[in-house]
Amino acid sequence: MIATLVRNATIINEGKIFKGSVLIKGQFIDSIFESGKIPDDLAPTIVIDAEEKFLIPGIIDDHVHFRQPGLTNKADIYTETRAAVAGGVTSFMEMPNTNPPAINIELLEEKYEAGKYFSLANYSFYLGSVNNNLKELLKINPRNVCGIKVFAGSSTGNMLVDDLPMLENIFKESPVPVAVHCEDEQIIKKNTEEFRKKYNDDIPFYCHPLIRSAEACYKSTSTIVDLATKFGTRLHVLHLSTAKEMELFKNFTPSGDKQITSEVCVQYLWFNDQDYEELGSQIKCNPAIKTEHDRLYLWKALLDGRIDVVASDHAPHTVQEKENTYLKCPSGGPLIQHSLMAMLEFYKNGIISLEKIVEKMCHAPAEIFKVEKRGFIRPGYYADLVLIDTKSSYFVNKSNILYKCGWSPFEGTTFSSSVTHTFVNGNLVFENGRIDERYRGLRLMFER
Repeated sequence: MIATLVRNATIINEGKIFKGSVLIKGQFIDSIFESGKIPDDLAPTIVIDAEEKFLIPGIIDDHVHFRQPGLTNKADIYTETRAAVAGGVTSFMEMPNTNPPAINIELLEEKYEAGKYFSLANYSFYLGSVNNNLKELLKINPRNVCGIKVFAGSSTGNMLVDDLPMLENIFKESPVPVAVHCEDEQIIKKNTEEFRKKYNDDIPFYCHPLIRSAEACYKSTSTIVDLATKFGTRLHVLHLSTAKEMELFKNFTPSGDKQITSEVCVQYLWFNDQDYEELGSQIKCNPAIKTEHDRLYLWKALLDGRIDVVASDHAPHTVQEKENTYLKCPSGGPLIQHSLMAMLEFYKNGIISLEKIVEKMCHAPAEIFKVEKRGFIRPGYYADLVLIDTKSSYFVNKSNILYKCGWSPFEGTTFSSSVTHTFVNGNLVFENGRIDERYRGLRLMFER
């Protein structure tokens, strides 16, 4: 069995920062040694000197769209997990709005088979809800499926659930966490028609947050939170984007103790509505990126505990699709390779601590979904580990963007930090720009 020693690292784990070393044996973390306490008789196969680097658990991204099957002109599991491991993401949970959509167990298991053959990272896939598939949702094995995805607002894939009795049954009977996209469809349709009358088909992209408005988000989110409260549902609200929604969530409570948890994605923390003028379609996503007031309030809620998780909502489209006019341009963008580096930039600017980044991107997703033996640096846990160099800058350009679609809203950005090594189940899958494309991750399991 190969034994790897990552030595002299600055370890960030469970709210602590300390100098130490980690011994990996096979797929698992064997031992953690504080600085200077490595046994004299230790004889590892491989030694990696991590002096002046930070060692964190692998990122668990609970919200991605990898487009396989059926939309692989945009992305696929292989290409996007290459980008993921280069960005320090070792596990992901992927959404069901593919073609065909994963709305029954047979189609869901086909995606798991694809993960087995193509994914460089560890994987799980949500089962999608529609207005008439409750029987399929109840067949889920809570041990090996991350959750049920509900589109309470329409987005890519036309999987809107707008039947109230169906929603109530899902919330009453779901055996797994219910992850929800919240936007009110009627408000969006009304706003779209108003802007179409004003601009015909040439609606400016800066109108996106006025069409998919704060009102639309709040109305839907408040309804969903009320349903979950009524039925005691284990609810996870995805990609929050407004200040007003924050009044619906509790703070100062550990994520693992909550029945209702929430997520923000890195684009809502980085951009605001003034960025549409320069980036236009590149930052058109659903829900829409909104005002600077909203962005700053999302930060406040993230730091005080009302928001539990930072994810990417990685949702690639081709350059050609993104060059369409507003009404024909799909929403979403590729983000998984750069989500950790973006958060580290906020650390460099004094906005968030490294401990809090690890809490929101590693610990909290593991606790919320009860991911088995991942999300922490602990003996006996899978060795999903990432080394970060906060003194090595990284300039995003077409030569190092790994997404199949070949573009990024961060293109032209220089990040102050970089990911140097990524271990997946003890395997060094990414090292200083080189990717071990032979490796395949494991299906995530859940302690339920």
